Amino acid sequence: MPTTAKQLIDAANAVVPKISGKEAQEMVANGAVLVDIRDSAEVAQTGKAAGALHIPRGSLEFKADLTAPSADKSFALDKPVILHCASGGRAALAGKLLKDFGYEKVFNLGGFKDWVDAGGKVEK
Repeated sequence: MPTTAKQLIDAANAVVPKISGKEAQEMVANGAVLVDIRDSAEVAQTGKAAGALHIPRGSLEFKADLTAPSADKSFALDKPVILHCASGGRAALAGKLLKDFGYEKVFNLGGFKDWVDAGGKVEK
């Protein structure tokens, strides 16, 4: 039986905890990596959370695979990673991917708006 996007997101949400903007800010202050997985055009339009890595969803596998030459050195399997997109769906799917890769502490902030509404700083 085919799988739907909703089923994939539901499965991702079952293993990737959702956190608030305030929780994300506290975690980032304590060393968590914040990753914005929106497309470049979305980030250009709104800016990004201060200090966040911008890794578009389509590139995440190559940046998060620690065995790949293209791996981003900001990642570590035991380091908390917080993901966000525009509304949370892509972040949930990306979080599930990181869990499948062996990342232990993965969280879904939801959307960029959740960061901004909680008073998070933005870089243009």
